[in-house]
Amino acid sequence: MMKPDIALLLVEDEPHIAQGLLFNLEEEGYRVTHVESGEQALEQLEKNPFNLVILDLALPGIDGLEVCDRLREQENHIPILMLTARGTEQDRITGLSKGADDYLAKPFNLKEFLLRVAGLLRRANWQPTLPQKTRYVFGSNQINLETDQAITAHGTIQLTELEMKMLRLFFDQEGKVLSRGELLKQVWGMSPKTETRTLDNFIVRLRKYFEVDPTKPRYFLTVRGRGYRFIKKPD
Repeated sequence: MMKPDIALLLVEDEPHIAQGLLFNLEEEGYRVTHVESGEQALEQLEKNPFNLVILDLALPGIDGLEVCDRLREQENHIPILMLTARGTEQDRITGLSKGADDYLAKPFNLKEFLLRVAGLLRRANWQPTLPQKTRYVFGSNQINLETDQAITAHGTIQLTELEMKMLRLFFDQEGKVLSRGELLKQVWGMSPKTETRTLDNFIVRLRKYFEVDPTKPRYFLTVRGRGYRFIKKPD
């Protein structure tokens, strides 16, 4: 069944891998453009709209990490699934920190790959925002939910897609304790059992943005042994 409204960019320089992925993605009904380098990927993304980028890390010239970097610097929040032969936890964290939304180590199961693609596309359309509101205000902070821009006591900040995903989740469930596993699954699509400091680093970043004193948070609270909670109006 064709899905002409869903366009994917496949960036893979190994012909046998690219051919297999291209065939199976098209069998799923996606419209796929294949390129072999980071330079070609950036050119395509500048000229054409895509719903998802499937990006190999090890590319000739501009590698996958630099492609991620450049897209996020341009405030391009297109979902990115990074593929790599390097599957260590540190490699995964590096890829995610550069702006990738998900990470799959080669060799991978084809069915899992297709599920990851479908999951990223589904999450890209998930908008758990408060109805009819374009701004969210707490304390001296004001966040534009349409432009992902925040005005804080520390200045104006352009938030990333992952930062906004986490904030929207907190705002939508204000006062509720969100477990580490729930946040990892909802924001990054990771297994709830994943051992990583990525989440903690994001919480530290949000506190630096929005807390008057990040060492004494009033809005983004740690609930020991359970997870994190957002409070709009601290006691």
